[in-house]
Amino acid sequence: MKLGLRLPQRTGVNLQNDIVEAARRAEAAGYTSLWTYERLLFPIEPRESYFGQPWPEPQQQAADPLAVLTAAAVVTTKARLGTAVLVAPAHAPFQLAKSLATIDRISGGRLIAGLGSGWSTDELQATGATRADRGRFVDELLDVFDAVWGPDPVTYRGRRAVIENALVLPKPVSKIPVMFGGGATASTLERIATRSDGWLSVADASGLEATARTWNEIRDLAAQRGRDVDRMEHIVVGNVTFTPQPQGRDRVPFIGSLDEVVEDIVTAIALGADEVIIDLNLQKWFTDTGRMLDTAEELLSRARDEVPGSPSP
Repeated sequence: MKLGLRLPQRTGVNLQNDIVEAARRAEAAGYTSLWTYERLLFPIEPRESYFGQPWPEPQQQAADPLAVLTAAAVVTTKARLGTAVLVAPAHAPFQLAKSLATIDRISGGRLIAGLGSGWSTDELQATGATRADRGRFVDELLDVFDAVWGPDPVTYRGRRAVIENALVLPKPVSKIPVMFGGGATASTLERIATRSDGWLSVADASGLEATARTWNEIRDLAAQRGRDVDRMEHIVVGNVTFTPQPQGRDRVPFIGSLDEVVEDIVTAIALGADEVIIDLNLQKWFTDTGRMLDTAEELLSRARDEVPGSPSP
């Protein structure tokens, strides 16, 4: 059983101390991966809701995900380091490729590049992108990754990047896995099946069984396109919200009592997920990173007890 933990980036976090403390403690406890997310800004009057809800107040501060991962890379040695997810169209392709390769080198080859196409008009327009551009921008970003992380000299011509016969260093330690998050639209599933190393699914009201069925659909599509599906990963992102009382069978996954959240972790693994990411950032009452880490360690310990053969750290 593999569990990942999202690092603290939220409002109330002491960025100078809490990121390092969380990375060290999580790895020592046995978390196999550490993750960041991207929230570029927090509009006072957003054009879109947050998946049908007001934007979460804890995300008023969301520290830069690559800077956070760099800090975590320096103080850890084993845990994989990933973004779940970067708003891909908001990034200049060449600069992002360089940044990811550099972090991969600093970490000794532990980086996972989790990407999403973005959904917030406010965020996209702040970076010069639009909703209409998203798919094209993501595809060019992947093309630039292939070119820049490949052998030198690099030559590439696209709409956003032009590289003429140049050395581009550093290179990643090895190929950086690129995974996609997001919903189950036809275009998203096709991009995952044809161009990614896996899927970062978000557990939502459709349920974990529906997520597992979508993953099987992705695998079938990938196999039809000649991909080696056994090299692709499915990682479930669990945005945890604890409630005072158990929520029962019809609840949204990862919303409920501590026992119910442990049950969701076990269910996701039983349904074939390669890993589950635990995110405790969204809860207003987790203003203390030490308390967050105590809970993260308890969740990991309880989940290990429920999954036969789970190793200790």
